[in-house]
Amino acid sequence: MLNFMVKNRSLMLISVIYFLLIFTIGCSVKDDKHKDTELIEDTNYTFIQLIKEKKLENFEIPYEEYKKNIKNYPIGVFDSGIGGLTVFKVILDVDHFNNITGEKKPDNVPDFANERFVYLADQANMPYGTYPLLGKINFLRELIIKDALFLLGNRYWTSEFAQSPSFDKPPVKAVVIACNTATSYGLELLRYAFKEWNLPVYIVGVVEAGARGAIESLKVKGKNSTIAVMATVGTTLSNGYPKAIEKLAKQENMDDITVIQHGSLGIAGAVEGSEEFIVEKNKKRTAEYKGPSLNNTDAPIDLSLLDAYDFDFKGILGDRDNPETWQLNSVENYIRYDVVTLLENYRKTNPSKPIGIVILGCTHYPFYTKSFMTTFKRLKAFVDANGEKRYNQLIDEHLIFIDPAELTAIELYKHLLNKKLLLEKNEKPSIFVNEFYISVPNKNNPNVQLTSTGAFTYEYKYSRIAGNYNIEDVLRVPMSNYNLKNAVQKSIMNNMPLVWENLVEFNWKSPRTKNLPQDARLKK
Repeated sequence: MLNFMVKNRSLMLISVIYFLLIFTIGCSVKDDKHKDTELIEDTNYTFIQLIKEKKLENFEIPYEEYKKNIKNYPIGVFDSGIGGLTVFKVILDVDHFNNITGEKKPDNVPDFANERFVYLADQANMPYGTYPLLGKINFLRELIIKDALFLLGNRYWTSEFAQSPSFDKPPVKAVVIACNTATSYGLELLRYAFKEWNLPVYIVGVVEAGARGAIESLKVKGKNSTIAVMATVGTTLSNGYPKAIEKLAKQENMDDITVIQHGSLGIAGAVEGSEEFIVEKNKKRTAEYKGPSLNNTDAPIDLSLLDAYDFDFKGILGDRDNPETWQLNSVENYIRYDVVTLLENYRKTNPSKPIGIVILGCTHYPFYTKSFMTTFKRLKAFVDANGEKRYNQLIDEHLIFIDPAELTAIELYKHLLNKKLLLEKNEKPSIFVNEFYISVPNKNNPNVQLTSTGAFTYEYKYSRIAGNYNIEDVLRVPMSNYNLKNAVQKSIMNNMPLVWENLVEFNWKSPRTKNLPQDARLKK
């Protein structure tokens, strides 16, 4: 039997309130104030049927192109932001198979060396993890369907200033959901949709792969290890990982497995530079702060744990002597807060097993794997004010960190190999460079509400409801110097140089970017 422990009492309370809300709505359909709620589950099935019936011109699938041989089509990858590039990086690098024989034997040639990819970051709508917390699950699922439709279709905008969309983007032969929250809430829905649309397109998500990696690691560690899932609040509320782990454990005849979770309110947003979580140096916050603080009941800072947090005050906004003013303003501080919170909540359960496996259940986290490792190591040795090693017994001497990306790449390769859809060296893909797109607010839409820096306001982003399919409040455009923040560019350059080379190549060599101004093009 799998033991599942929710992140903390506040999230348990949120979950209870959320399900009570669903029940109330189900019992009060006649109540006008609930008529437009996105908790009415059939809105996305209506969306899928409208696509099938070709009734939405902004989301048309080129069905004729899917009647052809799709082998030379690229592979689609999407995430709520740039975090999914960590998955893309692994896909580019992975070498588990012999490219000629297909045997599971490395041959010093990347497994996907002959393939091309189309990547989408839904930057304007991120972080996805916040939508479930606010009861916006149906709207989140609508966003996920739109992400997939973009990859399947031909439509895009050459820039946010374009007068009309273009229709020469290639369709894809497979879709990778490089987002844990999107996988948790959208994988089965998209599988249903692809079946309804009669598309020969394979789809894989990172959660299933990550769960499989945890089970395999547990075989090595032994059952006397707890699996810890570090993810977004949205992913943890879905229970995606515990469910997937339990399913796989049953298949392996494994029982008495303990899984704990912690849902972060800020790491993903901080990595992406979302103003409600972080601001660049010398800039003022224009959105209301939503990260951990003394007064945030969803993510409270406990002053008795300051020594454990070990915050770097260079990464905190506010008066150092007045904790009520503190706002975390560095990814490192978010990590320190979240790991301590995970351990504190686990400690209060009087556990008998140490944490031996940590799933990095958000695509943004692998950027900071070393920081997670360092924080856990520091806390294992941490001595509190009473002279006790507060967390020593909670952390295994040798932690295994699971990045679901590599396992996702392996599953993708196996499927394409079995379906004979992998390109061979002498076969030409339909595009000659990998392509990268990002969503930006549609400033021509008069209803869109923006901050002074051009992002959606928090209120606008999370007040939208499902079912308004024809409202185009974002444009999906090529990634460029115009829409990638400097900090994000530096992070990609430093952590993923090959991905950066691909981005630069796309800006200079793709037909989709031929009209980009010189100053918009990314440079080596």
